[in-house]
Amino acid sequence: MNTITETRFQLPGMTRFYRGKVRDVYTIRDKWMVMVATDRISAFDVVLPRAIPYKGQVLTQIASRFLDLTADICPNWKTSTPDPMVMVGHQCEPFPVEMIIRGYLTGSSWRTYKAGARSICGVPIPDGMREHQRFEAPIITPTTKAAEGHDEDISKEEIIRQGLVSAEDYAIMEDYTRRLFQRGSEIAAKHGLILVDTKYEFGKKDGQIYLIDEIHTPDSSRYFYADGYEARFKAGEPQRQLSKEFVREWLMENGFQGKEGQKVPEMTDEVVSHISERYIELYERITGDTFVREEASDVLARVEKHVMACCERLD
Repeated sequence: MNTITETRFQLPGMTRFYRGKVRDVYTIRDKWMVMVATDRISAFDVVLPRAIPYKGQVLTQIASRFLDLTADICPNWKTSTPDPMVMVGHQCEPFPVEMIIRGYLTGSSWRTYKAGARSICGVPIPDGMREHQRFEAPIITPTTKAAEGHDEDISKEEIIRQGLVSAEDYAIMEDYTRRLFQRGSEIAAKHGLILVDTKYEFGKKDGQIYLIDEIHTPDSSRYFYADGYEARFKAGEPQRQLSKEFVREWLMENGFQGKEGQKVPEMTDEVVSHISERYIELYERITGDTFVREEASDVLARVEKHVMACCERLD
């Protein structure tokens, strides 16, 4: 009762429903979107078997805050947050790519580099770099956005050649991506964090490009603690991270990388509680506010009540 693994709301004016890895998305009258961030958690494109308490609230409240803090850079889809786990906003036609921007060679980019690659998504990477090293300038490494299965790396040139995004729209998205990352990095620095890498998604409505979905959350971003970064890097030691990478690392340590035939390791109460606390820690570090746990005796009923009331007010 204290987590949401799925929703099955029958909302007034509902014209479509989509269930992603983490979010349940309702379209109202082909005009509005109601996005419920459930407590599901995914890694290696697999939804894990147990939900994480307060994860949906953390994701929504961070995303909502950063959408507000970047609205001067580009328009975004959000219009309201009727519940701590829900955002409501404009229905946009999404572009079929994700704009990933990296300030440091870490995570999947490091694994690719370590395997011998010296180009990621058409972006050349120099020899001699080390894990967690800062790029001279952030690089954009887009992926296709898969409805199911794995997203695939793709170059800017291939995106335009395939007609996934026009050259004109891609230039705008690229500019927005760099400016959003700069803003996110500045905010993170104020709270003793480094925004290492993140992804942005964009859509179009009435000919205008909007930032959609989430922004700067632990599901879409990786953060390092700034304190100790240089010393750890020089010593070749792992960085202290606030991101979902620790979940991936735990899975890999237990023999799971999402490959065929592999089994998700047991998620004990202790593991689930630890993941929940790490999400809450990120919220408090990136916002500077104390996380307030919302009423959780029956989360599903609370969310449904707030969503229904909101939908009745939509024009």
